Amino acid sequence: MKRSDLAKGDYHSFYEPYIQALGEVDLLEMLERQLVNYPQFLASIPEHKLLYKYDEGKWTVAEVLVHILDAERVFQYRALRIGRGDITPLASFDQDAYVPQSNANDRTLASIIEEYKSVRQSTLSLFQSFPEKILHRKGTASNTIVSVGALGFMICGHQKHHKGILKERYL
Repeated sequence: MKRSDLAKGDYHSFYEPYIQALGEVDLLEMLERQLVNYPQFLASIPEHKLLYKYDEGKWTVAEVLVHILDAERVFQYRALRIGRGDITPLASFDQDAYVPQSNANDRTLASIIEEYKSVRQSTLSLFQSFPEKILHRKGTASNTIVSVGALGFMICGHQKHHKGILKERYL
């Protein structure tokens, strides 16, 4: 599936900047490319920067990285449920409530990188298993309509968004 294959109404407008920032890409190729290049980016972060936050009340680098993992898992779960034909509306998640419970600031960079690789490989395997017609299947998450394919692009775009923030404000 290419990004341009997404239809109007496949996702909430909140995610438009994340998805558009990816350009015209193939979903599986982007998931694979990020699986290779994102761990390289993570490995370039000095360990002493993990606890850095650029302002009071902001997340640390480690918290941002674990947030990316949490969000990918949530989006992946939504894709699984919708892809399997589950029509149950899926609740939103409060990212600000997750972060303090994540124990991110007690993690090593190596452990975060390994977890990222595992989570992304799982995401990639899931999306590789979906035939094209399933990628267009829609369900409800966070009180809005979303397609399985859009969830995949949201995973990629969300990661890219936070990588940009990390480069701009943290590193």
